[in-house]
Amino acid sequence: MSASSNSTLDMRSIPLIALNINVRKRLGLYLNPRNTVASDWMSVAENMGFTYLEIKNYEECQNPTRKVLEDWQSRCPGATVGKLLSILDEVDRTDVVEDLGHLFEEDCRLYLERQKDPPVQVPEVTSCEIRTSECHAITLEDDPKGCKPELFDAFICYCHSDLDFVQEMIQQLEQSEYKLKLCVFERNVLPGSCVWSITGELIEKRCKRMVVVISDQYLDSDACDFQTKFALSLSPGARSKRLIPVKYKTMTKPFPSILRFLTVCDYTRPCTQSWFWVRLAKALSLP
Repeated sequence: MSASSNSTLDMRSIPLIALNINVRKRLGLYLNPRNTVASDWMSVAENMGFTYLEIKNYEECQNPTRKVLEDWQSRCPGATVGKLLSILDEVDRTDVVEDLGHLFEEDCRLYLERQKDPPVQVPEVTSCEIRTSECHAITLEDDPKGCKPELFDAFICYCHSDLDFVQEMIQQLEQSEYKLKLCVFERNVLPGSCVWSITGELIEKRCKRMVVVISDQYLDSDACDFQTKFALSLSPGARSKRLIPVKYKTMTKPFPSILRFLTVCDYTRPCTQSWFWVRLAKALSLP
């Protein structure tokens, strides 16, 4: 592989989430334009295993390369930086590999450095084991010495404009017979620490699942975008049913493509509202 021939990095083992948004934007500059001479994003998507109909739908996207990468990352356990580079080689886009290879390698090195402390992600989250000795005293009920971190059934990913629905969710799931424990950032998290570090700690090690409250405002939120992609990276292909999308009001914008392969809990249909909270509570109560 051209980008890593002189590198000691094994990019085949580094997940695609390692590539930051700037690198993805640059990749789109190469692949988005339809080209009769060189392969474009459609050839890349085909080699990733997307069907003809899926690829045709991506044509409506403003940045199809970005959408293809997001969906491939969320549904394919083998979506790694090394595999992406191999696909670019297979479609004869060695120019992209040569021009952006050093940026791929830089992102991979930064990703590996971040994994050293805290430890590499684990596939399961249990309620009986302390996972970290550094991100302690970050929630209201945390032990200041870090001996007993506060654990939750679910992390709630939401926008400020959707807080009223989150309040209803608290009433229906916590203050009821279900007795679930939800992590609501503005309510449970103490101020003064790095937002991104705390968010990663809570989603990966403190919460069994994550509920994503989908709305038009959610689509414009950088924080929600980060939280969703981080949770998806912990559960490729939704094997552990870790992420649960919730749609509670009518949207004017398209439903996020990165979540289309997941079963949605829909509150917008009056005929099924009576089942909504029972289904959501059951999903959050699973081991």
